[in-house]
Amino acid sequence: DEQIKEDDNCSLPSMDGYPECQDKLMWMKKMWKGDPCYASHGVNGTLCSIFIYLSETESWCPLLPGRVKHALRYAEVQDNLSGLYPALENRAQYRWIYQRIRSMDEIWNIGPHSSLLQILLHPGVVTDESHLKITETAFSGGPLGELVQWSDLISTLHILGHHLHLSASLSDLKDFLGVKSNCPARRSKIEADLIYTDIIGFQQIKKALQGSWIQYKCMFRVLDSFGTEPDFNHAAWAQKQNLKSPFGRLSLIPMQFYTMFPHTPDNTFLGFVVQHQLSDNEAEQLKSNKRLNQALVYGKSATFWEGKEAYLDVIHKYMEIHATVDNSTRIPSYVKNHGIIKGTEVQTLLRQSKVFVGLSFPYEGPAALEALANGCAFLNPRLHPPQSSLNSQFFKGKPNIRELTSQHPYAEAIGEPYVWLVDMHNSTDVERALTAILNQTIEPYLPYEFTCEGMLQRVNILIEKQDFCHGPGSWPPLSALKIVEAKFGTSCKQACQDAGLICEPAFFPHINNAKSLSNYSADCQESEQSDRSLVFPAYSNTASGKHCVFQSDPLLFSCVRSHKSLIRICPCRDYIKDQIALCRACV
Repeated sequence: DEQIKEDDNCSLPSMDGYPECQDKLMWMKKMWKGDPCYASHGVNGTLCSIFIYLSETESWCPLLPGRVKHALRYAEVQDNLSGLYPALENRAQYRWIYQRIRSMDEIWNIGPHSSLLQILLHPGVVTDESHLKITETAFSGGPLGELVQWSDLISTLHILGHHLHLSASLSDLKDFLGVKSNCPARRSKIEADLIYTDIIGFQQIKKALQGSWIQYKCMFRVLDSFGTEPDFNHAAWAQKQNLKSPFGRLSLIPMQFYTMFPHTPDNTFLGFVVQHQLSDNEAEQLKSNKRLNQALVYGKSATFWEGKEAYLDVIHKYMEIHATVDNSTRIPSYVKNHGIIKGTEVQTLLRQSKVFVGLSFPYEGPAALEALANGCAFLNPRLHPPQSSLNSQFFKGKPNIRELTSQHPYAEAIGEPYVWLVDMHNSTDVERALTAILNQTIEPYLPYEFTCEGMLQRVNILIEKQDFCHGPGSWPPLSALKIVEAKFGTSCKQACQDAGLICEPAFFPHINNAKSLSNYSADCQESEQSDRSLVFPAYSNTASGKHCVFQSDPLLFSCVRSHKSLIRICPCRDYIKDQIALCRACV
């Protein structure tokens, strides 16, 4: 094969880990004059200028010795959010986000120090080009989950001292990225270290950058409320298996998807901050104030109430029912409706109430945790059968087949006395829960991971430690790795959970060979590599011993898949109580 030869002025580094570098060098050597943009990026035909372009402007090659892509800068940690306001207050797309950030200004705490980064934030859901109108409906009962998460991420990054670039349209995006006509994007425009976006925003960025988007690939952090499982993410696999989803096939590392709740270990848990957290004085006042014998129903749209009359009739026998619904004519006449009101007014209602009533929809929203934080018990309806993209219109097209056994699985795991799992169609079951709730005092409860401090700690460590640009790294530290075997038909997620641990996909590359496994007393007498399944590494028992199969495609590592005739070899780790994204050695 033709090879690029070093010249007297340019000594090339090892290209291990950069399999396409050699081909790119050869192509650029011949074709750099074909587009004037290459010259504008400093390419002059010499090997060094080409290598610098391919390693620094794009990311096909390793850095030359002595060159640094991004200098480390020290963050000026902020003690309030006022510095954000000028960038938000006059932009219609950020109006709801701005109001939430203003309303929560006092509860944010000063964050830890970190390296100052240039961060681009492009919420595709708020752009006019998305045609979702999510910002317009936010003030009239529309879905708020994505906007809550974006608000709290922006606040967190600002408090941590990073330099934020907020995009709200395709023209904003192209300006930030330096996209002009067909010219390759100029990374120097903002020198982005990280790009937070969502799936719609990712597709917009990829279209705007065309072929040069690859240079940013490892920088993406994609907000994805319900999660993307590895088989839906892998473009070729999804095509082959006919896994249809308008949101899948991005072929990112699955942990680049950031979820609202810790749905699956394959993705990264970003979370949000529960509003409103009580000060010490407010907590004392809440204890001294007698709660009214009332329930508040979780459901802003009257359509959520349809078919729930019998369930609500049972609750009404025990207490007064209040609501914040968009249409009073379509709910029971005994319900006291306050209409669509501000978040602070909802908090007041929760502090007066004893029960927050789930109607089985919407799924996995922030409101259930807000209720618990205000000392209000949550009735969490079971789902019969469990709902997923295979049988639910709401989840249809979502890039996963995760099953929900209740309206709010995260809250379900919290359990009694805070969360009561009920069958809406069984009056005895509902009455059992209501009687128990009314016979005790429910204290305010909020898991640490949904507090300001918890989110600041988590996001700061993820920014500092989580690295998708340089292959398998040293975080989480290998000292946290524990090997667990998953029996037939059991996923690694479940096997680790049964052992009191969590599946850690970052460890898969470290155990994906016979030599490494032998260090953990898992010996393979025979082995092979394959990309035919998402359950590798795994083994079967043969006459000659364990026959191990290792994963040949790293994008197919999965915590959530199982196999009826293979025993999975699972990488697990411990976790900090109420901070599941981090292991004890991770902080």
